[in-house]
Amino acid sequence: MDSIFLTGGTGFVGASLARLLLKQGLKVRALARKGSDRQNLKGLDVEIVEGGLLDKDAIEAGVRGCRYAFHVAADYRIWIPNPDDMYAVNVAGTEAVLRAAAKAGAERIVHCSSVAAVKVPDDHVPVDETNEYPTLDVIVGHYKKSKFLADVLARDLAKKEGLPVVIVNPAAPIGPYDIKPTPTGKMVVDFLNGRIPSYIDTGLNIVHVEDVAMGHWLAAQKGRIGERYILGGENLTLKQVLDLLAEVSGLPGPRFKTPYAVALAFGAVDTAIAVLRGTTPMAPLDAIKMAKHYMWFLSEKAKKELGFAPRPARVALRDAVEWYRANGYAKAAASFG
Repeated sequence: MDSIFLTGGTGFVGASLARLLLKQGLKVRALARKGSDRQNLKGLDVEIVEGGLLDKDAIEAGVRGCRYAFHVAADYRIWIPNPDDMYAVNVAGTEAVLRAAAKAGAERIVHCSSVAAVKVPDDHVPVDETNEYPTLDVIVGHYKKSKFLADVLARDLAKKEGLPVVIVNPAAPIGPYDIKPTPTGKMVVDFLNGRIPSYIDTGLNIVHVEDVAMGHWLAAQKGRIGERYILGGENLTLKQVLDLLAEVSGLPGPRFKTPYAVALAFGAVDTAIAVLRGTTPMAPLDAIKMAKHYMWFLSEKAKKELGFAPRPARVALRDAVEWYRANGYAKAAASFG
């Protein structure tokens, strides 16, 4: 039985990937921080290696004897009080895992990047993996900057040093096991709890988290070393996403659109107050700035080379709604569709 090393197994994408790998008949060894919430792995036959992304001994123990390594762990927050912590996890942690896995002889290492590392469209036309940011300065927010730096690092380690790394760039995953929840999942939870009174003019790419997990496995099997593959689903406006949520939840969607200038002003004030109070803003300024662009992407490369076959966004949103309701994030209600 082949062994797999997995970081981020206690998180959203990692939880679905762990389940998929077990179904493939593989032995899964997952890195988990001491004291971390491990409910996403409850009841699964997963070996836990205790440690963080900068714990050299734990990582070396985890990758020992593994045929494949999947680096999925990341600090996914749009707003963070100390950005240095995010860069340590997302950049230095990535290098530590990729180098350790290669040194241990892993046949293939899949690095979970993000579409945050791909330059967003200048208009409403979806872009592919070739759309590169020219410099770090033009990227909005520390999360996107840290993921961009990690993405470039992973490609350099593959192409310049020969590490067997393949990069996948998920869009906005939606579905079960989003326990925190992630910023995208929080949008769904807020909708279910009546906390989205209006919407702004933006767009995003919705993909089922289980399809993202499958994309990782396909990348390990068929991905070309040093290449990156966008794992996306449907490109939708935020209004279309909310309309789909209304369909699958049975709840009314927001009818009013907030002008971007108003949203930007609110985000600036909300973030400034949060900084003073030491709390998390409801509408982080960086998130509002990101929303100025339609985050629409193409997954044709992954479909052609990997056999990636994402399901409709409606399925992802329905499964997310059912999971959030079943797990107490929102009041239970009859889900239909």
